[in-house]
Amino acid sequence: MTGYAAASAELDSGSLTLELRAVNSRYLDLQFRMPDELRVFEGAMREAISAQLQRGKVECRVNYAARSAQSGAALNRDLLLQLAAWNKEVQDALPEARTLSVADVLRWNGVLETPTASADELRTALLDLLQETLQEFSASRAREGEKLKDFLLQRVEKIESLREGVIPHVPAAIAAYEQKLIARLREAMQNAEDERIRQEITLFASKIDVDEELSRLASHLTEMRRILTQGGAVGKRLDFLMQELNREANTLGSKSVDAEVSRSAMEMKILIEQMREQIQNLE
Repeated sequence: MTGYAAASAELDSGSLTLELRAVNSRYLDLQFRMPDELRVFEGAMREAISAQLQRGKVECRVNYAARSAQSGAALNRDLLLQLAAWNKEVQDALPEARTLSVADVLRWNGVLETPTASADELRTALLDLLQETLQEFSASRAREGEKLKDFLLQRVEKIESLREGVIPHVPAAIAAYEQKLIARLREAMQNAEDERIRQEITLFASKIDVDEELSRLASHLTEMRRILTQGGAVGKRLDFLMQELNREANTLGSKSVDAEVSRSAMEMKILIEQMREQIQNLE
């Protein structure tokens, strides 16, 4: 299922930002974009994401901005004293030499010390931030899931309506065939027997009998409603039901001898395909 969430956290040593983006995929595919110094935590992050998500191509992007020297920095007093000693030593040896200015001292590498986080601090902060982001991510997916649920239930109702519309057409098709068969046999055989006619009609009726297909369609649609109402991780179960619905619609179309039944079977297949595409969005 598609989704997006982002969160940030402020540490003494810098700021962390984390984004989760997901697009449709039948399976869970995780990709990480993060600084090399945080790569050591990828395994723990992968485990945390896999515990909550089952489907989707998910990109996890992490940025870490360390504090600048001007923010929260402290003077390295040992180095400062060393610079003062060097400055005096140079002045004694070379009286004409320019003395170090405050700006020169502050630009000296290592004079300003910025806070650094330990590996444990970074790990804890990163995993806490990931959990916060996952909560928002799951909430956004849940909101989208409700919209998709309505979309799917609308298609289920349309298929059910088509199924009910097919039911009276089968007896009508048999009755029409019976009249044609009687007329043709009696025209070809002046003494056509009623038993022969009944046999032909029975054979025809068995070929176009779709009671089982219509019954299984009703069962699958009922199961879809139950799964969607129940909620939770439903994507894989609905994938299976799409295969079953498509199989019944195909059989219904292949057995059809009535234009209206053929049209209904085609409409069903279109609706099933629409549902199949959207079910890729469900967890």
